[in-house]
Amino acid sequence: MAERDRRVAVTGMGIVSAIGCDPESVWQSLMAKRTGIARIASFDASDNKVDLGAEIDDEELQPRLAARKIRKKDRMVALGLEATGQALEQAGLVGEPPYDPQEIATLMGSGVGSANSLDEGYQRFAARGARGMRPTSVPTYMANSLSASISLHYRLTGTNQVIVTACTSATNAIGQAFRQIRDGYVGAAVCGGSESCFDPFYYGVWNNLGVFSKIEDPEKAYRPFDSARAGCLLGEGAGVLVLEEWKRAAERGAEILAEIVGYGESSDASHITSPDVGGQARAIRAALEDADVQPEQIGYVNAHGTATEANDVCESQSIREVFGDHADAVRVGANKSYFGHLLGASGAVETIVTALALRRGTLPPNLNLDDPDPECRVGLVGGEPEACETVYAMKNSFGFGGGNGVLVVRRA
Repeated sequence: MAERDRRVAVTGMGIVSAIGCDPESVWQSLMAKRTGIARIASFDASDNKVDLGAEIDDEELQPRLAARKIRKKDRMVALGLEATGQALEQAGLVGEPPYDPQEIATLMGSGVGSANSLDEGYQRFAARGARGMRPTSVPTYMANSLSASISLHYRLTGTNQVIVTACTSATNAIGQAFRQIRDGYVGAAVCGGSESCFDPFYYGVWNNLGVFSKIEDPEKAYRPFDSARAGCLLGEGAGVLVLEEWKRAAERGAEILAEIVGYGESSDASHITSPDVGGQARAIRAALEDADVQPEQIGYVNAHGTATEANDVCESQSIREVFGDHADAVRVGANKSYFGHLLGASGAVETIVTALALRRGTLPPNLNLDDPDPECRVGLVGGEPEACETVYAMKNSFGFGGGNGVLVVRRA
């Protein structure tokens, strides 16, 4: 790391997901091997080929939103606001409202945006035409509604931006926040992603893409890296981290939870939906070089792990191409079988899980890995939690459109 580079600390983390609405609840679910995959309850999905997904329990979520005075927001935005509040509180940067203005940047990712509100708008337009559209439609539907709402609600006066790069969105947002702090543009940022896609329109679009698992048993349906894997399943949720310049965080007495030390990105430039070993490997190498870390120093890889036929083999090959024989030793885990594929938010939630694993010295088990695919030639975490003393871990995210983002995280 060059002397001019500033260290970047993680001082706050927040999660809202189908397996828990705060980091501790999520961790307990991971250790208990508890999945959030179930029959979809928020709308009638019976016309779809698959009716499974990982929805958040409203009985737990709604009181949290009410306590933060989060009202009349698109569900994706509301999830992001709740996760941000958790992260800012853990970092010691906010107390009770009203909040004082703070020069903190907001960089968030979402692959889809305000899907639930858009679905409602489509239905109103179909029923009443232009007369059915509400005056609030534009600010509700705009692509930057997530970062704008977070900035407004918590009075964060730094730049606010939304990065839209499909399933890599949140990882790219964290990476960009890391760079802005390291290079001296900002002192602190909230970053991550949010997604909620359980509406008839958007869920139906994904259903007809043909990538959903058709395994009937919800607890067995999502199987990353397993020979019997049959595809992915959607989830909803948000993950947000507070990143700060290390010295700033230390001087104000903040607890440092982890450190972001490297970020790499690339584009496959080969196919809109099919992954590419070369593109993924370039992002992995770039992250390692940025962190000044050798592959042998990485003890854990939190994989993109979508459980589709192409992705898991491709990602395994990408890891082996960069790691060589160390691919047999490095522990590789996938979290999507717990809280579903969160699309643009997945990288944030999985980065938080990675930081928690380093902090607690324990790796979450891989759910439903009964018969590892021999084509996935990496050191996969087994079906029980594993002890882990590694200092460095890696988080991979790869998205439709060919975008790849990789983070390197160091134990604090």
